[in-house]
Amino acid sequence: MTDTTWTISELAQEFSITPRTIRFYEDQGIVSPSRDGRNRVYQARDRTRLKLALRGKRLGLQLSEILSLIDMYDGPGDTTAQLRHYMTVLAKHRDVLEQQRRDLEETLKEIDVQQKECEALLARRTAR
Repeated sequence: MTDTTWTISELAQEFSITPRTIRFYEDQGIVSPSRDGRNRVYQARDRTRLKLALRGKRLGLQLSEILSLIDMYDGPGDTTAQLRHYMTVLAKHRDVLEQQRRDLEETLKEIDVQQKECEALLARRTAR
């Protein structure tokens, strides 16, 4: 039985990313393809790690958090501690995003106030 492998082009197409993105993740130690001459050959482990990295990126996690989570899943043993750690990371990230949302809402309210003041000033000037 042969293991399934992928080329950089196949993974890029599957995940709708560029080969450059995959090379970036290789530079960061997330994937570590073997070589067949000049060609990179990706194993199932690389594909899974790439998938986890892209999921972390979609969630807005920092690269260090993504690496920590991926390395955690590579480790041996019970997944209970891994899941608890992941829940902690997600909760912290949610808190940051919720604060950013509050900040954005406050900023948008201030923009509304400023726009109304500008409109009132313009209305007074054109009424003269």
